[in-house]
Amino acid sequence: MSEPLAERLRPRTLDDYIGQQHLVGEGAVLRRMIDSGRISSFILWGPPGVGKTTLAQIIAHRLETPFYTLSAVTSGVKDVRDVIEKAQKGRFFNEASPILFIDEIHRFSKSQQDSLLGAVERGIVTLIGATTENPSFEVIRPLLSRCQLYVLKSLEKDDLLKLLERAVTKDLILKERHIDLKETGAMLRYSGGDARKLLNILELVVESESGDVVVTDELVVARLQQNPLAYDKDGEMHYDIISAFIKSIRGSDPDAALYWMARMIEGGEDPQFIARRMVISASEDIGLANPNALLLANAAFDTVMKIGWPEARIALAECAVYLATSAKSNSAYLGIDAALALVRETGNQPVPLHIRNAPTQLMKQLGYHDGYKYPHDYPGHFTPQQYLPDALTDKRLWHGQHNPAEEKLWQRMINYWGKRFEE
Repeated sequence: MSEPLAERLRPRTLDDYIGQQHLVGEGAVLRRMIDSGRISSFILWGPPGVGKTTLAQIIAHRLETPFYTLSAVTSGVKDVRDVIEKAQKGRFFNEASPILFIDEIHRFSKSQQDSLLGAVERGIVTLIGATTENPSFEVIRPLLSRCQLYVLKSLEKDDLLKLLERAVTKDLILKERHIDLKETGAMLRYSGGDARKLLNILELVVESESGDVVVTDELVVARLQQNPLAYDKDGEMHYDIISAFIKSIRGSDPDAALYWMARMIEGGEDPQFIARRMVISASEDIGLANPNALLLANAAFDTVMKIGWPEARIALAECAVYLATSAKSNSAYLGIDAALALVRETGNQPVPLHIRNAPTQLMKQLGYHDGYKYPHDYPGHFTPQQYLPDALTDKRLWHGQHNPAEEKLWQRMINYWGKRFEE
């Protein structure tokens, strides 16, 4: 039985590597490090199928150094120590450190990560970790501080088209089939920037046909509907399903939210991953329409950390239903994004003198804090004064949305500020 197409096409050199030019293009940071022949420990963070494992293997091959691989899903502390011992015994004086590649490092427990620290610190191994999760949540701080972090992006359309062209012209098996890529829109859409998923879709479509193959969007959709899980590595479309779950909450459908949560639970999803996404949803999609949502989501996250499966499913379900049935608002989400855009556009605007702190006599003489009105000294604990920088006094960033909870906040702002908040 032949290897899967994605494995047959795995690049062996940086010249064949597609995408991530911000890291491996000419003059880019990882390219310079590799060309120098010495690399330091780093973590690759990005979605599935963008080349994390491939990049680690190319680096090891290019540097001609021993390469050890561990999967965080199947390896324990003993496995980590065994690899470190092998690396230590097999290393010669002044030789580059062996590379230890840990896939899905976010699934390593604290004790497993602790067992790596000493070896990384002493240079016994050079650690390359790969993760689909934000390392600041999942990797212990001492280990993270000893590693550079490089972010990989989903492959863009041109990258994916280049990959398809390479598959049908270079792969020993596919090039014998005379494949005509007449339409590629459906394959690109279903792949979601994931190279492995794209190649699995192509292979599924080709294997379903006999003789020469003309790939059309209609053919791709038909084959995937007949076999909807076949193109997914683990039989569960991790990112598609979490997307469906969050969109069901945002769309106020508790039944759909519970269904997609059940799919994740049955697929072996990490309960912390589900809980963390609900904390994000509570602030992004519900926000000020029901501030209690964020409190409940945090409580659900804490409960998951304390009790684990299977009881954690109940707390997760309670939270999912509550979020789905809550009123929705994204005003805070839109407000902070508008503020960030304004800061990037206008730069470092000076703080008005009257709201600067004045801890020294010199600062007082320069007018710091002069004219500041203490709101608690005024009726209703409010008095109008300028808080934005001089050049931005007319800017509006938060726009209240018309749900019962936020309507009260908006009306209070109109009472305080008058026309500034009238829309």
